[in-house]
Amino acid sequence: MKRLALSALLLCTVASPLAAQLALPPLREGIGRTLEGVGATLPPPGETLDGLSATVRTLAQARLERIERIARANRTAIDRDASGDLARRGELLMLDPSAAAIATAAQAGFEILSKERLDNCDMTVVRFGVPEGMSLAKAQALLQAQLPDATISADTLNFASGQASAARSVKVPAGSAMPAIDMAVGVIDGGAAGADEARGFAKGAPRAGDHGTAVVSLLRYAGVRRVVVADVYGSDPAGGNALAVARALDWLLTREIRVASISLVGPANPVLAKAIMAAQRKGMVIVAAVGNDGPAAPPVFPASYSGVIAVTAVDGRNRPLIEAGRALHLDYAAPGADLYASNAAGRRVKVRGTSFATPLVASRAALALARGGEVKARLDGEAIDLGPRGADRTFGRGLLCTLCRPGR
Repeated sequence: MKRLALSALLLCTVASPLAAQLALPPLREGIGRTLEGVGATLPPPGETLDGLSATVRTLAQARLERIERIARANRTAIDRDASGDLARRGELLMLDPSAAAIATAAQAGFEILSKERLDNCDMTVVRFGVPEGMSLAKAQALLQAQLPDATISADTLNFASGQASAARSVKVPAGSAMPAIDMAVGVIDGGAAGADEARGFAKGAPRAGDHGTAVVSLLRYAGVRRVVVADVYGSDPAGGNALAVARALDWLLTREIRVASISLVGPANPVLAKAIMAAQRKGMVIVAAVGNDGPAAPPVFPASYSGVIAVTAVDGRNRPLIEAGRALHLDYAAPGADLYASNAAGRRVKVRGTSFATPLVASRAALALARGGEVKARLDGEAIDLGPRGADRTFGRGLLCTLCRPGR
């Protein structure tokens, strides 16, 4: 195990220059599609560093190809922003703008689509329509040049960090072997069957989907009694955008939710960053996945924001997933492969990805919060140290929720 962990750590070091060269945007599709192209090349235990590096390059190439497919398939809804990240086409966001800034943007040909106050997050967001015929990247550069002191961004997209398998499914057994957790957990994801309360933040939402349902079912299995879901996808091809996630956080605060599980990944975005910080100031513990595009991928958000509990995944033998992504920091690992969860049809299917480790850690955070004291101190007390002694870049500060592993 320690040799494998060392190999993974070396791989992160080797892969860093590759990440800088590729500067890849995030992906909508989950790990199931990623592994379709690289499953045969995943190295067995003891594989050489060259073999691991080749696998990482394959993951990175698969990521590029999926981005192109997403962009081509959704040209009317999705565009690239000034950084090359995928975002909602034809719209820019301005955070906490002055009246003068709004007027300047309007004079420059940017139509005001909406002005929205998120009271719980103490922020105002104005949506501007991009001038007709202008690309999102060009419009963003133009508006920022007009207003150099304003906080302007595209409405960048966040993507699920795991996927259910299409393999044989079985009936879902009732109940859980885990002790009951009375602290409610909020989920920001697609819609989910089995939620106690749900609200939509996208066209066609809320509607139950496989990814969100799997996350909720894992929270249930881990003992969480009450789950509140914010669906940020619905039927919108540009769902999962930064503004939708910020709205979801604002709503969860109104529901007095103190732990949020977010199995989504995307680029840094100032609107989402402010919402995250506001929620944290009000006592919310945010748990987020590091994604599944390999250690060569750029750091993902919201996992990379300060104070967010960043989660990676291990398989049934406590080996790190080769496809696990990275954040600017890493807190914990949890089971994310060789386990089953429910899909929207009420069947139990095999799942894989850091998406599914995240709700397991969120369940432990909820229990720690319910018991009082500092959450990370309690989690550190139950984490099992893997790899090099102490915190490391492969497992963080240790493995949590080893018993929260629903099998067949």
